[in-house]
Amino acid sequence: MAKPGPDWDGLLKWSLAHSDGTGSNRSLSEEDRRWFTEAMQSQTVDVVKRMKEITLVMQTPPEVLEAHGVTPAEIEDMLEELQDHVESIDMANDLYSIGGLVPLLGYLKNTHANIRAKAAEVVSTIAQNNPKSQQLIMEANGLEPLLSNFASDPDVTVRTKALGAISSLVRNNKPAITAFRLANGFAGLRDALNSDNVRFQRKALNLINYLLKENTADCTTVNELGFQRILLHLASSEHGDIREAALGVLLELAKHDVDVVGRSTEEDEKLKALLEELIKGISLMSPEDLGAAKEERQLVDTLWETYFNEPSSLREKGLLVLPGEYDAQPPDVASKQFEPPLRAWAAANKDTTAEKKQNPPLLL
Repeated sequence: MAKPGPDWDGLLKWSLAHSDGTGSNRSLSEEDRRWFTEAMQSQTVDVVKRMKEITLVMQTPPEVLEAHGVTPAEIEDMLEELQDHVESIDMANDLYSIGGLVPLLGYLKNTHANIRAKAAEVVSTIAQNNPKSQQLIMEANGLEPLLSNFASDPDVTVRTKALGAISSLVRNNKPAITAFRLANGFAGLRDALNSDNVRFQRKALNLINYLLKENTADCTTVNELGFQRILLHLASSEHGDIREAALGVLLELAKHDVDVVGRSTEEDEKLKALLEELIKGISLMSPEDLGAAKEERQLVDTLWETYFNEPSSLREKGLLVLPGEYDAQPPDVASKQFEPPLRAWAAANKDTTAEKKQNPPLLL
């Protein structure tokens, strides 16, 4: 028989019985107080205590966990719970204090691909907009296994998750950006763009866009590595977000590399043909699709004007700014991809309680 949960019906009856609507305060008996406290505590978890328990499991050798019947799936569930906890910046920073960061980074080298991927997700959450944890990860040599997984892991999901963690780690972190550059990270990004995995491509494009905005000298590196040919191909992708991201990178190259602008090269002719084809496709869009393609329209027009020093035909066709829209700068395609989904919420809610989740097996 399943273990009965808290007596919520009893709690409701007790609350009604002790509230007559007049706002007067009633004294609780010690028994009622103890019952109420136990009922509430049964639905909450001490986050730091749970993180210490998870850390204990992560510190346990794999062969010992296996001997005790702990499965890889249970480790994944444990890491997912940990990721929920470290959405809070305070909890993310506390993970190092309780000894959990180093064994978490060790899971990036786990023999199970799903565990490597999930560990990278947790690292990404810890590093997002968190300078202290970014520094702690760097000091613990956490970038090294992430770079290794990103560049050469046989599982594309692991590579994608590692790239996501790298993106979180390098944001507003100059030492990490420098280390990424010295580790030939741009060559890895080129390989990601050449993959056939859309999520991997998207993450790579967003990181490239961010890095070029941070350091315009990287435009030279990107050009020397032959990115433009790949970007032209991706700018004609059937996936709208890939097209937009690729156009955004091409625009950054055009704005910051004066040697590219105005040149009559084969690649410039290919770009012109591509933009003409995109303009043709935009011209054939339904009103609904036109509205959804606002960012693409702006990028195409700005890229055309930047390269060829004249407005695109989208303007004369009345397709750049539709009725009800305002004329805006080209969208920042990359930055919005780095927004942490729950970090802002967690920072504003520093309560150490969380929903109770099923505990992973602990060796106690």
